[in-house]
Amino acid sequence: MNVMLWHVHGSWTTSFVQGGHRYLVPVTPNRGPYGLGRAQTYDWPDTVEELGPAELAGADVDVLVLQRPEERELARSWLGRDLPAVYVEHNTPRGDVPDTRHPMADRDDLVLVHVTHFNELFWDAGSTRTTVIEHGIPAPAARYTGELPRLGVAANHPVRRGRVTGTDLLPRFAAVAPVDVFGMGVRGLAGDGITVHDERTDGARTRAGGGEPAVAGGGHAEGVPQARMHAELSRRRAYVHLTRWTSLGLSLLEAMAMGMPVLALGTTEAASAIPSGAGIVSTRVDRLVDAARWLLADEAAAQRLGAAARVAALDRYGLARFLADWDQLLREVAGCELR
Repeated sequence: MNVMLWHVHGSWTTSFVQGGHRYLVPVTPNRGPYGLGRAQTYDWPDTVEELGPAELAGADVDVLVLQRPEERELARSWLGRDLPAVYVEHNTPRGDVPDTRHPMADRDDLVLVHVTHFNELFWDAGSTRTTVIEHGIPAPAARYTGELPRLGVAANHPVRRGRVTGTDLLPRFAAVAPVDVFGMGVRGLAGDGITVHDERTDGARTRAGGGEPAVAGGGHAEGVPQARMHAELSRRRAYVHLTRWTSLGLSLLEAMAMGMPVLALGTTEAASAIPSGAGIVSTRVDRLVDAARWLLADEAAAQRLGAAARVAALDRYGLARFLADWDQLLREVAGCELR
């Protein structure tokens, strides 16, 4: 099957293109937001082909995978025709929650695919047909060691996003142990006990209490290979997930799949994704801080929770299940046999 999609979310797309199809990804000369082409820092197979707008006009496409409202019209203008489509919603709603209307509400020309059950619950899609295909991730090559008595966080633009990413909560954890924040747009976050690793500088920045620097990079960064960030993150004693309002961070699932114990706010889908015994989940920040203190002192407990987290992540969010779910939906929507 020939599937056209834009490169929007690097980690999700990395999983999606591991299937047995031909994936057509638009590319423009300036590689802008509607023409990024192939990823530079993720491992994508040769079945992912870059096509410019002129080439797409005559391309053999069976189904569209849309991820932004404007892509439907853009695909129509580039391809010169309408095609069967699914729309993937990666995000939790913003605005008048829980009454937020989805931009694809009341449509009969596509299927709206949510990546978490929480998303489907909170978005108002009206009469549009919806379904849920949960995330699937390739198992990271890195494995947890936890040798460094430090805490790891992966977050893009935590300064700009502020309370959304739980940036205001980081100092409470930095009072217990040094915190290493990996991602894009993290410069300006460094403070007492907080070290930032910004992929744009390929190095660490810190102020008082920073400690040992690590290589730069973030799980969703364009500039540093994802595997390099995983290798460094896995050396931290525990992974801290403080995002208040998000769909479900793939970096959280990747940390679990590496065997890291996780400390997470019990909000959105994280409360369901992390089973008992695989980490500490709570809406009480003081409980999470106490758990960080415990894991820093008890390496055996950290290893035990991390092992359970790995099993849970690979069982529920394995790549084979994810690809099988997508194959079934794409075949149905396109109305053709897989080829």
